[in-house]
Order: sequence, then structure tokens, then C-alpha cells
Amino acid sequence: MTADQANPVVRTPYGAVRGRYERGVAVFRGVPYGAPPFGARRFRPPLPPESWDGVRDAAAFGPTAPKPPYSEAFAQYLSDPAVPGDDCLNLNVWTPEPGRGARLPVLVWLHGGALTRGSSAVPVYDGHAFARDGVVFVSVNYRLGVEGYGLFPDAPANPGLRDQLAALEWVHRSVAEFGGDPDRITLAGQSAGAISTGALLAAPQAQGLVRRAILQSGPPEASDRDKVRRMVRRMATRLKIPATAAAFAEVDRELLLRTQAEVGKLSSPVLGGPAFGIVVDGDLVPRDPLVALVEGDAARDVELMTGWTRDEYRLWLVPGGLLERVDRLGPVALAGAMARCHTGHEVPRGYRALHPDAGTAEIVGQMVTDHLLRIPLHRLADARPGMAYVYEFAWPSNLPDLGSCHALELGFVFDTGERPESAKLAGDGAPQELSDAMHGAWVRFVADGNPGWQAWDATHPVRIFGDGEPHVAYGPLDAELALWASDVTPAESTPASPLAVGSPTRSTELRSVVRRLRLPGSVRRP
Repeated sequence: MTADQANPVVRTPYGAVRGRYERGVAVFRGVPYGAPPFGARRFRPPLPPESWDGVRDAAAFGPTAPKPPYSEAFAQYLSDPAVPGDDCLNLNVWTPEPGRGARLPVLVWLHGGALTRGSSAVPVYDGHAFARDGVVFVSVNYRLGVEGYGLFPDAPANPGLRDQLAALEWVHRSVAEFGGDPDRITLAGQSAGAISTGALLAAPQAQGLVRRAILQSGPPEASDRDKVRRMVRRMATRLKIPATAAAFAEVDRELLLRTQAEVGKLSSPVLGGPAFGIVVDGDLVPRDPLVALVEGDAARDVELMTGWTRDEYRLWLVPGGLLERVDRLGPVALAGAMARCHTGHEVPRGYRALHPDAGTAEIVGQMVTDHLLRIPLHRLADARPGMAYVYEFAWPSNLPDLGSCHALELGFVFDTGERPESAKLAGDGAPQELSDAMHGAWVRFVADGNPGWQAWDATHPVRIFGDGEPHVAYGPLDAELALWASDVTPAESTPASPLAVGSPTRSTELRSVVRRLRLPGSVRRP
């Protein structure tokens, strides 16, 4: 028997693929789920790939979506490999048992990167540990930036989200051949991947495709259409072309990416600025996903796990040197925030009272994180009592100033802490016992819907993964989040939830508050 014959072969709807056995599991990389989205297909919804004869080799990662590289400041912390080629609508599968009959639970992963960067080829996302522990793991590439989330008058909105839906449909149709159970699919993502997961949970076209969902450090949300248009118009101005998909399709790809990177320098949860995002389109996203999931019937039977890192904001502030700059502004920074947020002194004063030793950057950073992320995730869990599980990642990085920052938990969830790419955020010596605890909880949730701690109820149980043994804390952020509820005016209040102030309008206000600080320099959101 030749080496090729010993490698696993699986038939997909479009042709057979040959993977590789690696450390006891079968791996298939670069499997197409859509046609290359370029040429006449640029800025259009995805189409199925062309079928092929024979057996297609699936040993290497497929092309990644076009994207600008991270700035030097962020590249020291985050890895983002680029694989050239047009066939970027592809996915990867790790499985312990290829072939029908195994009926194993399935985890579909949507990477983060602010919808402008990232890919399934990031080494931290290696799916070996999930397959080793009995889960069929699938990671997805999708269009990014202006190609995936630009808003144009002559093209449908949200093509990148439509790519993700096409991949999810492919998994539902095909995963049994890889040993998976199409009725036990968990959709998961971190940051922009979590925001995408929330949007797909609420999408009418995705109902029935997902059994469970994991949202890490990203809430269901819809971006303001004018903000996305502003990003496109600023790019068009620099390129000296009309702000249409037809005109953008004629621009050299590298020039387009450079222009996108320049215009997006101030795209950050702290600094605001124009940015790409998922928008309400009357079709795939008929209304704000958070509203649909909290107040509507979307995904009512989907079990949920969600959470955040303790110091999300530090990845937004530390690489660009903004942490020290905000601290130096001191009272000026908080005064500007109060004026623009129309809060009076109550919210920042409350945070100061709760955290008397915190610096200004920590106060502002936690306010932004709570308002934009934790409040909507609380609302989402409140809408699913007994079916939701909430965690906080609180282990501090061994690198200076990062604390428990955004994306730090990924190496622990994937049990890839030994990789150099994980050490770029965690430093050396990350505790393996913490990886065992987090990865084990994710596996249990994907397998049977219970990660191993108390489900969400009125006591607000939160599993804390930090130094020492993981433990449950009850309402650890209730005091901070209650400050926002007490600041709501009667016209803004929502009787359904005391924390229902995480609306797009309020979020926009808070982002504009921090923009008014007029901080020097720039930061690019990871």
C-alpha cells in the first residue's frame, strides 16, 4: 500500500478529498465550500464550487482571504499567516474517525480579527486537541474587509456573513462523511467570530443548523450602516473612484488593501472611527441580532456558552502605547467621556468608587468593555435561563501590561499553549492545568451542552478561569453593570431587563466619548 493509499479519503458534495493522519487524527485542509469570489463573483454572494474528478489533495491550508498585515505593534502579539490564491472560500476538518457511522459532536469555528484580518490557518486554532478528545472540528475562511463587509448601492450587504452561512450549510450537509453528527453542531467564534456567530444564530436562513453556540468576547450586534458607508466613502475618496462595488472591483487588490489599512487606523473599540461590520440588510440580517435573540423567537432552543476576558481592553491599548497616554490625561479623559456620553458623573464616579486604585485607562477600558460587550452578553444569557453558561478568563499574561487581555484565552481553549504563536500573547510558562480545565469545559459543552458548572439564573453564576482552581463567582460584575441601568433615562429604559442599555445608540455614544479624548497616535483593532 502506498503512502497516498494509507491516507484518509472522504467524499464531499463536489468531489473526493485526501487528507493526512497526524498524531492519530485525520486532517483535511483547504477543502472548498464556495467558488473563488473574484472576477465576476467579486462582491457577490457565494456560489458553490465547481465539482472535480478524481481525488483532490487536502494536505495544506487553502488560500486565505485578502487582508492587510497587522501593524508592527500588533504583529508582535498576534500571528496572521497569509496563503496566496483566489480559492479562499475553504475550510479545514480535524476528525478522529472519518467515515459515516461515528456520529461525533461537531464544532465549527469562525475566527476573529475585526472582520478585516485573521484566518483558519492561524496556528493557535489547530483543531488536533478537539479531535483527540472526540470532536469533529471545522475551521472556516471567509471574505474580509471591504470584500466581505463593504456596503455598496450596487451589491448585496454582508457577503462575508453569507460565506459563513454557506460554510455552515456545507458542514450540515457533509460532516457525516467525516464522522460528525449534523444534528450536534456547535457554532463558535471569538471577537468578530463571536459577533458573526450571534448574527447567524439570529438569521432566518440558519435556523435548525445549529444545536449549540459559543460566543467568546463578542456580542450579537449590527453595525451602524452610516459608519460602514463612511469607511467605504473614505476609501473611495483616497482611490478617486465612485463608492460602488463595480468601481472597487476594478482596483488592484494590493492597492485596495493598503487603502483599507490606512482608512481603518482608528477602527478600535476604544477610539471608534469608521469600521466594517455586519449590518441589517432585510434578508440575512432582518433586524439587530441581539434584539432578535433576546426579544424574538430566533434560536430559542440553542444552548449557549459565552464570556469574556477580565482585561479585554488591554490588547486594544497596550500595543499602540495608548495605555500610558490615557493614564496621563487623568481627569481630562473622564471629563470628556462624561460630557459626550450624557451620563453626568454617575457612571465613571461609580467605577472609581468600585476600583479606587485603578488608573484612568483601566476605568475607561472597563467602561467600554462593559458597555459594548458584557452588558449585551448578560442580556443574551438572561434570555436563556437554564440554557446558558457564562465564564470569565482572568489569568494574566506573563508579558508586561497585557493582563487578561482580549484573545489571550484562545491558546487555552485550543490546548495549543506550547506553540510559539500562543506564547506571543501569553509569554513562556503558561499553565497546562488551565488549558486542561478550559479545553475540557469546551469539549463537554460541545458534546452534551454542559461545560461543568451552574447554568445561568438569577444568581448570575460565572465560572472564573484564572490562577488556581477554576471556581464559580456569583454576580462578579453586577455592581458595575448596575451603574449603567441607574443612568438610563425613562425614554431609554427597557422594562424587559435592568441591563438593557447595550443598544447600538448607547454603544455609539460611548465610542464617540472616547474619540473626543483626541488621543495622539493610532491603534488598529485586532
